[in-house]
Amino acid sequence: MELAHYSDYAVRLVNTEEPARNKDSLTSVEVIRELFGAASQMARRATDADITRFRSVRARLRAVFTAADEGEYTQAVDLLNSLLLEFPVSPQISGHDYLDEEGRPRWHMHLADHPSNATAGYAAIAAMGLAFHLTEFGADRLGLCQAPPCRNAYLDTSTNRSRRYCSDRCATRANVAAYRARKRLEAERTEDAAPDERRDPTGRTDEKSQDSSTAGER
Repeated sequence: MELAHYSDYAVRLVNTEEPARNKDSLTSVEVIRELFGAASQMARRATDADITRFRSVRARLRAVFTAADEGEYTQAVDLLNSLLLEFPVSPQISGHDYLDEEGRPRWHMHLADHPSNATAGYAAIAAMGLAFHLTEFGADRLGLCQAPPCRNAYLDTSTNRSRRYCSDRCATRANVAAYRARKRLEAERTEDAAPDERRDPTGRTDEKSQDSSTAGER
């Protein structure tokens, strides 16, 4: 398993909160265990005390994405480095769960569970995974969804660094909103131009209109 894969841990945690909608799904131990995945031993160590600790780590991870999204790449790296220092990892070589065609282990790097508590274990995995993703693909590959009010985090894996939304749903919603905004602008411009349509290129008022106005006065 590539270490960059662990960056998904950071995205999943950050997206448990939607600040603009005032929503927070990180409200129970069960949610924390779901973030780990069913196969993680560390998930079973989660307690109610981890809810507050997870929220604190979440805020720090969101700050990394926010800095990167705003082009403050050095700040994003500094924030991520502080997490790496506080939550060190224990890398191990693994392969017993993955065999090749000849039955031999497919050796790969694995981040071992942190011994202290569930928050420390998750934070270490998420920070290291995000660090590998950032150094391999670039800080500009970390972003926040541009479809208001959504500000979910995402990792841009597009070939031309063009991703701006966290999902196809948000991309569609943003495109529809942009289309409607263009139509409204076109309609406003048409209404503003309507009074001038009665004038000829020389700026004189159309004679028929003048005759009509004079007849009305009579």
